[in-house]
Amino acid sequence: MEDFNKPIWQLTIGELVDILDSRSTKVERAASELTVIKTKYVYGLSGLADLLGCSKNHAGKLKSTGIFDEAIIQNGRKIIIDSEKALELFKNRT
Repeated sequence: MEDFNKPIWQLTIGELVDILDSRSTKVERAASELTVIKTKYVYGLSGLADLLGCSKNHAGKLKSTGIFDEAIIQNGRKIIIDSEKALELFKNRT
């Protein structure tokens, strides 16, 4: 257990390392959760191309076939794609 009332100059190196390690794992876990939240959506044809690992031109062709219609929200030229849904639709295409 961490003693927050102990002056830092009285800590041993081992105690300091333990405190820093316990804090960094919490920060890393929070960062990974944020990354998962951020990657739920991809934007534009370039985002779709990155998701599928293909060229932007090929992603446009795939989009125009209608495979991803359920995963795409489009307003004019702005395109937002639910990446999880798009991958599921791509996997189940015939």
